[in-house]
Amino acid sequence: MRPECLNPLFAAIDSLKGVGPGLARPLERLGLARVRDIAYHMPDRFVSRRAVATLDEGVAGEHIVIALTPREYRSSPGRGPLRVLAEDSAGDICALTWFGRNTGFAKKALPLGEKRWVAGRLDLYGQSRQIVHPDHIAEDSAGALGQLHEAVYPLSEGLTQGRLAALAAQALALLPALPEWIEPALLAREKWPAWREALIAAHQGSDPAARDRIAYDELLANSLALMLVRAAGRARKGSPLRGDGGLRARLKLPFALTGAQARSIAEIEGDLAQSAPMLRLLQGDVGSGKTVVALSAMLVAVEAGAQAALLAPTEILARQHYDTLSRMAAGIGINIALLTGRDKGRGREAILMGLVDGSIDICIGTHAIFQDAVTYKNLALVVIDEQHRFGVSQRLMLTQKGRRAPHCLAMTATPIPRTLTLAQYGEMDVSRLDEMPPGRQPIDTRVVALERIDDVTSALARHIAGADGKGGGQAYWVCPMVRESEVDDIAAAEARHAELSARFGDTVVLVHGQLRPEVKDAAMARFASGAAKLLVATTVIEVGVDVPNATLMVIEQAERFGLAQLHQLRGRVGRGAEKSVCLLLRGGALSETGRERLALMRETQDGFRLAEEDLRLRGGGELLGTRQSGDSPFRVATLEQIGRLLPLAHDDARLLIDRDDGLEGERGGAARILLYLFERDWGVQLLRGG
Repeated sequence: MRPECLNPLFAAIDSLKGVGPGLARPLERLGLARVRDIAYHMPDRFVSRRAVATLDEGVAGEHIVIALTPREYRSSPGRGPLRVLAEDSAGDICALTWFGRNTGFAKKALPLGEKRWVAGRLDLYGQSRQIVHPDHIAEDSAGALGQLHEAVYPLSEGLTQGRLAALAAQALALLPALPEWIEPALLAREKWPAWREALIAAHQGSDPAARDRIAYDELLANSLALMLVRAAGRARKGSPLRGDGGLRARLKLPFALTGAQARSIAEIEGDLAQSAPMLRLLQGDVGSGKTVVALSAMLVAVEAGAQAALLAPTEILARQHYDTLSRMAAGIGINIALLTGRDKGRGREAILMGLVDGSIDICIGTHAIFQDAVTYKNLALVVIDEQHRFGVSQRLMLTQKGRRAPHCLAMTATPIPRTLTLAQYGEMDVSRLDEMPPGRQPIDTRVVALERIDDVTSALARHIAGADGKGGGQAYWVCPMVRESEVDDIAAAEARHAELSARFGDTVVLVHGQLRPEVKDAAMARFASGAAKLLVATTVIEVGVDVPNATLMVIEQAERFGLAQLHQLRGRVGRGAEKSVCLLLRGGALSETGRERLALMRETQDGFRLAEEDLRLRGGGELLGTRQSGDSPFRVATLEQIGRLLPLAHDDARLLIDRDDGLEGERGGAARILLYLFERDWGVQLLRGG
């Protein structure tokens, strides 16, 4: 159970003053559902303003606070800006400008002839001074001068900086006093403040060390939890699996294994032969041959008289694995079954009975394969595909299914920089498929300006029609967003689908994450069968789609995607014998980082190199694009802090476990609180009495 001292932090967000249903929605979009979430929602930066008596004292581009008297309202026709012309004490004029804002708000805040204190960035518009969207307007100097140093928070539509700052102040006031979990010598050496003081200082920007302390807490919690998982797994008794090689000898693969595949298979076989359950991550780039390695591992289990299960994150991917493995293992005398949440009635009952009596050797499916109703006779190996789609707690649930702790092989097609592997998979041994099978054709990657979209559409028409007008190829068209936004020009999948359908008719299908599963599956089935020629989608197709006849990939506004995501999307083509092309459509306003990112995509198809470059280009930003989908294990720690502080946290976690087995001592008790605070409590559950 969560320690009582943390209960105020885990109270719902609407327990804070002023949070009703209207404000809860924009907070939810930021992932802020509890008081704790607000406390750990850190400012992006801080704005320092200077109080000036006259406009002449200010410098263009500077953030200032100044007393101004509004003299005139100037509205533009249509949706044009509202300008409030205001005068300083010397009689000079500054335009306070709003775009798309309610004019009533500005006129109420700035009544003509009444002095107001205004905080904002002073700019020049031609020869005229202006402040666009003033940050603060106050009736007295105290209200404005209190904003000389201000935190700037990440926002969503419907939130203001002032409202979020007020909520942060309420959350910080609720922080309890907690015991210290950091090793005292390390705390003194780094000159880090205590936990409560660090959180407050991080919101105020008053102590540079505070953000490091908070990031370190998160990294320590993660390292500690992963080590507890590893220790608990090794303490459990598994079943040593030693196959006689009979089934594997009967496999008739149309290709020779790569050196990386052979090495990884040997590493896995060595783990399976041990009584301690295997916990290994298989990293392999798109097309590197992870499926063959997984099949080899599962056949070892079957040769040893046990069962294996393969867990996939989506039904589409589960069905593809079933088809691929059934084809590879045809004629060798094993029984492979597919089980998804959609299976009902007698068919489902037959599969469940086959798992109980052991007549099914390998079960492939979605999360349905670890529901309570599913029982195995002797499950000894679990393979998890697209590991990043599953939490550690889900993996632990699945490994409870065997009579003894099953061996676990997790796979990911997302190459991870070595500096981050420890952060995300610190409890696992790692095998890497770092070479591609011979004969795989490189994908012709080109960057095309978005202005040439008509040419791209014409080329798409020729591609679909084929050289003789019959039996043409298939294609993907990927967009960054689902629907058009009023305030942004990001391409929308729905709008692009409508435009392309108008030209190509019902051969165009649409897939995105907001569709009902049955609608999405039906569209994917039409595309996979060849009935549909063009699939318009968001990044929902990033993994798990295998259509060899699809040889053209169009990624619209490619500069908005991270390198890892672009590489995964490109990997949807080049899966057959025909030459494949990937067109990266770029917008006009291309940043230097965006330009370098697209250049790297043209230059290399090495996913591991791209992952390292992604880390370098993003710096302190998103973790390989995973924050876009909520998959990042960290909310506070930046990439720079991960690289610098994770080794410290890892060593400290190991020291804590070695010195305080079971986390029963004084510092161990504090560490338990830390695990709950960062919601790594699945680590606590593995402790006796946890």
